[in-house]
Amino acid sequence: MKISVYQMEILPGKPEENMQKVKNWIQRETKLTKPDVIVLPEMWTTSYTLEEIHLCADLDGKTIVPFLQELSATHNINIIGGSFANNVGGEIYNTAVVTNRRGEVVYQYDKVHLVPMLNEPTYLAGGKKAPEVFELDGVKMGLIICFDLRFAEIIRPLALEGAEVLFIVAEWPIARIHHWKNIQVTRAIENQMFVVSCNNVGTYKNDTFGGTSMVVNPWGETLIEGSSTEEESVSITIDVKETLDVRKRVPIFTSRVPALYKQGL
Repeated sequence: MKISVYQMEILPGKPEENMQKVKNWIQRETKLTKPDVIVLPEMWTTSYTLEEIHLCADLDGKTIVPFLQELSATHNINIIGGSFANNVGGEIYNTAVVTNRRGEVVYQYDKVHLVPMLNEPTYLAGGKKAPEVFELDGVKMGLIICFDLRFAEIIRPLALEGAEVLFIVAEWPIARIHHWKNIQVTRAIENQMFVVSCNNVGTYKNDTFGGTSMVVNPWGETLIEGSSTEEESVSITIDVKETLDVRKRVPIFTSRVPALYKQGL
């Protein structure tokens, strides 16, 4: 499976211009590398313009979702569509969407964990459902958004349900980039799955975002890593069969004793 990650510099508060950037990039990337899966970053339509987010949020996905569906169908690609500010019934969610090669929406997820350090809870509503497993080209996958990465308890169920690849879409600040890198490796090792992340670069007000989009294999080895400052494509081919091999070599899932684990903590 060939994956191309768009480590994007987002234009704050300009959805139409960012949509054009994404469209242009996908047109180039599909010709150059012919990926199976495209990955976009968190809040790629607006960035963290939270004080004005109600002015530029999409209305119930009516613009962004069809846009991604059309790109998927036109270029015969699966798209992990990052996330976008989504106004649903007057509340604004940080919503991720996944489309397949036929232009069908196969999964949609609202970010559960909102970031206190970026004041997200003041402006956004948290998602009401935990992440779930979905499939693209017969491969089981999971998807989380940025701050979700810090919460191991929402990721382990995805592995238990057979996910082989975990996608993380983010706007992760450079000030905490060592957390970003180390936690991804940890999640890959403890869940024995590929971890594929897409972060953005650039600065908005007092926040500088740290790029360093990554692909980590189920053994915890970083296969590729993007720049911390430059907009770029990060492209790699992975063999998802490695998850089965690692799970056989170190059988943690058959060694679990869930009856002794405290629930709900």
